[in-house]
Amino acid sequence: MSRAVHFEIHATNPQALIDFYSGLFGWSFSKFPVGEYWMISTGPDSQPGINGGLLPRPGPAPGPMASPNAFVITVDVDELDASLSRAQGGGGLLCVPKMAIPGVGWLAYVKDPDGNIFGMMQMDAGAA
Repeated sequence: MSRAVHFEIHATNPQALIDFYSGLFGWSFSKFPVGEYWMISTGPDSQPGINGGLLPRPGPAPGPMASPNAFVITVDVDELDASLSRAQGGGGLLCVPKMAIPGVGWLAYVKDPDGNIFGMMQMDAGAA
């Protein structure tokens, strides 16, 4: 079976999204030695998950009601409500409110300050 091994975030203003995701999830960013590309470390290699990259967007940011034409990543968080608050405080926009995924957990979707959509999931087998 094929598994996701890397993700990329396109940014109109790379530093703004580096600040947003560093503040929201604690991710660390390191500039790749060649070109305008930053490697994203999302956590220790001993934990499940994947790392990614951030690069300048090749065109304009998507409009406010534009449908995504990309894969959407969902990030595991300890406290969804607190994460949603941090996301909105950092310039993110709630686009799908918190909802229960029965037997799995709580899920919500946010647009980052550049219009990229991502999910946040708080695992909770009792969610209903």
